[in-house]
Amino acid sequence: MTVGKLVFDASLCTGCRACELACSFVSEGVFAPSRSRVRVVKFDERGMDVPLGCLHCERAPCASACPVGAISTDADTGAVLIDHDVCVGCRLCIGVCPFGAIGYNEETGVVYKCDLCAGDPECVKWCFTGAIRYVEGADDVAAAKRRRGAERVAASLEDTRKLSMKP
Repeated sequence: MTVGKLVFDASLCTGCRACELACSFVSEGVFAPSRSRVRVVKFDERGMDVPLGCLHCERAPCASACPVGAISTDADTGAVLIDHDVCVGCRLCIGVCPFGAIGYNEETGVVYKCDLCAGDPECVKWCFTGAIRYVEGADDVAAAKRRRGAERVAASLEDTRKLSMKP
């Protein structure tokens, strides 16, 4: 299996939260956004919604912080995974995650996070705008980001040209 990453693009997010519902249903068996592994943060004052989730870091701080070794990286998929049988629920990983991508299940007493749905993320399937995508390979992630950045620059240049051509 190829190593892949989730890529989040806030400029495409409409705030529909279909990703949260799909994730919580597949992961927990319930439609409960509060139990989703991906979250959409709403900024009313800015008029934008930002999808966030685990980025499956190369050097995952959550794995380094885990005192019992319950968090590791799957060699085949690159997913940073939690072994719930080993997790003691200390929540140190929550404190060190720079993206707030780890949650705590009060019922089970262990933490949870995205596991990339074994390389077929459900959130991606239900994100109709493409704000969440699954990209295989680190080079592909960087290339996709460069492409989006270049598209924004090109659009800005087109707007500038149009303005300069007006009489």
